Amino acid sequence: MSGPPVFEARGLRFSYEGAARPALDGVDLQVGGGSLYAIIGPNGSGKSTLLKLLLGALQPQAGAVSYAGRRVGDWTRRALAQQIGAVPQGEEMAFPITVREMVAMGRYPYLGVLGRPSREDREAIDQAMERCDVIELAERPLSRLSGGERQRALIARALAQRPATLVLDEPTVSLDIRHEMTIFELLAELTGSDGVTVVLVTHNLNLAARYADRLLLLDAGRPAAEGTPADVLSQEIIEKVYGWSVVVAPHPGPGRDAGAPQITPLTGEG
Repeated sequence: MSGPPVFEARGLRFSYEGAARPALDGVDLQVGGGSLYAIIGPNGSGKSTLLKLLLGALQPQAGAVSYAGRRVGDWTRRALAQQIGAVPQGEEMAFPITVREMVAMGRYPYLGVLGRPSREDREAIDQAMERCDVIELAERPLSRLSGGERQRALIARALAQRPATLVLDEPTVSLDIRHEMTIFELLAELTGSDGVTVVLVTHNLNLAARYADRLLLLDAGRPAAEGTPADVLSQEIIEKVYGWSVVVAPHPGPGRDAGAPQITPLTGEG
């Protein structure tokens, strides 16, 4: 069950210079504390732009974003970094670094003047690597990781912050089935047991349906639907937004996700 709103946005509008249409136009959302909120939609629908607005990396041209009751722009970068762990898409490191050193960056908002990690910092780093299954890669250079291993290390860095909120852009991209499911199970554990609020962008509609409390479906920068997975992932809505014929059927279970809507695209002859 979700608590009071963590993120709130009203009437968001943002356009990139020279673009033919706004990247976002008229977007509202409310993310309850301790919930998993998924943002979905076709390529170019504004999902990553919305995350950047929530994190204060972009400023809305209309509307406003607040976190924990305060406008995002009123938070200092350090204070916001202590609250929110962010996992961007396609981040590259410009210098040689090991997995442990990269995960340790998640503790920077908490380090004192001398910047020396404490026992608590080291425990947070090790725990984050264990939860993301990268502890055995701790001393390996980041440049020698596969795409999936790198993604898990990025998530570990965010977890090392021990944040109240996680914001993730395509967190399971490049992951195999086992690690994809491990990450979604971890996110469910964080919301259910640790009270962490999770906001994520994903193209995996079926996993979003199985794990998210609420979904926001964007289409060309505008909200097409918002609500529970059962509300959003109907055949009519999905076919209209994605322009493809689908079948929607309940997940057979067993498990807590039994009955969640699952989408199967039909072939061209369907």
